[in-house]
Amino acid sequence: MSKSQTQAKHNPWAIAVTVTLATIMEVLDTSIANVAVPHIAGGLGATQDQATWVITSYLVSNAVILPVAAYFASVFGRKRFYMSCVALFGISSVLCGLAPSLPLLLFFRVLQGIGGGGLAPSEQAILADTFPPEKRGQAFAVYGLAVVTAPVLGPTLGGWITDNYDWRWIFFINVPVAVLSLFLTSRLVEDPPNIKEEVEKVKRNGFRMDTVGFGFVALAFGCLEVILDKGQEDDWLNSDFICVFLVLTIIGFVGMIVWELYVSRKGQKPIVDLRLFQNRTFALAFCMMMLVGFALYGANIAMPQILQQLMGYTAGAAGEALSTGGLATILMMPLVGVLIGKVDPRKLIVFGYLMMGFSLFYVAEIYVGVSFAWVAKARFFQSLGLGFLFIPVSTLAYVGTRPEQSNDVSGTINLGRNVGGSIGTSFVTTFAARWGQTHQAYLARHVNNGSPAWVARLNTLTQQSRGSVAAVADAQHRALAQFYQRTLVSQANMLAYKDVFHFFAIAMFVTAPLAMFMKRPPKGTQAAAH
Repeated sequence: MSKSQTQAKHNPWAIAVTVTLATIMEVLDTSIANVAVPHIAGGLGATQDQATWVITSYLVSNAVILPVAAYFASVFGRKRFYMSCVALFGISSVLCGLAPSLPLLLFFRVLQGIGGGGLAPSEQAILADTFPPEKRGQAFAVYGLAVVTAPVLGPTLGGWITDNYDWRWIFFINVPVAVLSLFLTSRLVEDPPNIKEEVEKVKRNGFRMDTVGFGFVALAFGCLEVILDKGQEDDWLNSDFICVFLVLTIIGFVGMIVWELYVSRKGQKPIVDLRLFQNRTFALAFCMMMLVGFALYGANIAMPQILQQLMGYTAGAAGEALSTGGLATILMMPLVGVLIGKVDPRKLIVFGYLMMGFSLFYVAEIYVGVSFAWVAKARFFQSLGLGFLFIPVSTLAYVGTRPEQSNDVSGTINLGRNVGGSIGTSFVTTFAARWGQTHQAYLARHVNNGSPAWVARLNTLTQQSRGSVAAVADAQHRALAQFYQRTLVSQANMLAYKDVFHFFAIAMFVTAPLAMFMKRPPKGTQAAAH
């Protein structure tokens, strides 16, 4: 039976909308709690450093389950596993909202991360099995809208909810979406024949889980996520805590690679199918999806920080300025979904990377005094290229793979996006902090009495301060403090962010040619069958 026709008895677009509902819910939750951390800390009597584990605990459990989701979907049945994840996510969301203490909230966030981590791989595999190859790009366009826009909307929505209601509602809003998703999934989604055969095989032979492989995967990706999330806060390798987790991460990855290849050679089903990386097209798609996550999440962290910390925007105003990115994505995703069936997907990827590179160079021209309109326009340009990357890369990832590998392809590609996003977030946080200090030291060397511009600026600020301070010495002291905070530190941090955007842009240009080394699926054939 044709893999792409296994769910033909239902409207495939209804199925695409169904799985996208849960996608929005889960991806939104990776960022919506960020702005609520101070409110959570105050509400539960914890410090802000302790409350940041609300974010870390979710990301760790999410990272652990993502690479093994394909395994569980194949063993227990994709529909059953997917619905279990939606139900777990919804129930744990309620428990998070009701949590009376921080330890309980962290425990429920771990459960929520487990449920959320199992959603994305199943969703993308469902789309790949529902749509024929020539329409798969359009399906991924619908899915991509949620993946790309939700991280942008998360902080804005989270800030609005915590400002106007209560932080607990950032979790309660998931419940109606989860209920609707469960209802629609139960009515519309069916497992393809190869998944049903795999489940029947497990029933006949008994369930034997690769517990050793799961342990190594959990150790590797769980510890990696802790390092990326806490590294800058704990000063990286100067922290014994980070060093211990780095050793555990290395042990986990080495053990995972050796063991999973050993299991594969024995003919058993591995937790993570590393043989996929023997396929050059898939390996390149994985790396490119990591870079998409790196740039997407990195930019999503950098721009709000610039607007709120350096330019004085409120969370609401920053959200309005950055909302044009979502508009660009909405315009581009359907267009790319149509083009991918008519144009070489590799050329679309090259175009997308080049567009992203040029737009990031444009964004790097930002300075403290730019207008709201300039920020909105820059964000719009920056987001135009994402559609040309996410959809073609997701589509080409299935080239050269077998139908029964759809779950593994989807899980591994989504893992690449999430890990890339964590690396991008950590990179921006660390780079901005370190290079901000470097720029500050450089600028400070030019602040001396031998500089006419500095002397004139100091005199102006001193005169402004004389209105509230009688003594000249006190006025000058206040003027120095004002200059340091409002000018020197602000300009140094802005220069660091500009460097970040330049780095992202160069990474885009360097990566663009690699797309041409991928294999293009022949027209009229099943992408996953070659």
